[in-house]
Amino acid sequence: MDIKENKRLGNQGENLAAKFLENHNFQIVTRNYHSCYGEIDLVAIDSDELVFIEVKTRSSSLESALTSISKSKQQKLYKTAAIFLASHPKYEDWFTRFDVIVILKSQNTEHPKIEHLPNAFSSI
Repeated sequence: MDIKENKRLGNQGENLAAKFLENHNFQIVTRNYHSCYGEIDLVAIDSDELVFIEVKTRSSSLESALTSISKSKQQKLYKTAAIFLASHPKYEDWFTRFDVIVILKSQNTEHPKIEHLPNAFSSI
């Protein structure tokens, strides 16, 4: 799969994840938040928690999506989240968590399976 196709698939996954979250009463704060360390796909509010969400779109398995979020990737997410919080002081006293949403696309069906893993990993 080429870079354009990967980007298109990733954007589709993020759109599905955002719609899924909104249907579950999350409020999307921002999408594709960038820092010098990387990107957080979605930042949302779930009740009284600020949630940093990594979205993985795969045609293989849940396990392959989860193993792609290495300790190094988690560290980059933590650092990016810290920069987000520093630049958005209204959230500095909020509880935070890191969720993962995996979009599993199958060639056998037009409807992908969505797996939401709250508190998928926690900061150090």
